[in-house]
Amino acid sequence: MAHDSGAEALQKFARKLKPYWRGIVARVRWPMHTGQLEGINNRIKVMKRMAYGYRDSAFSS
Repeated sequence: MAHDSGAEALQKFARKLKPYWRGIVARVRWPMHTGQLEGINNRIKVMKRMAYGYRDSAFSS
């Protein structure tokens, strides 16, 4: 639609958005707030910290 509009500024804007289009559509379809993502990342970090010191018994001897 931007291409067909004939407006150069709109066409330029659409060209710049084109590489990001899939991510934009995915964000609209499946909204996830950054707080949720931060919580997931934090939990992964905690699990990694808890795992320090564990060794595989097959390699410890």
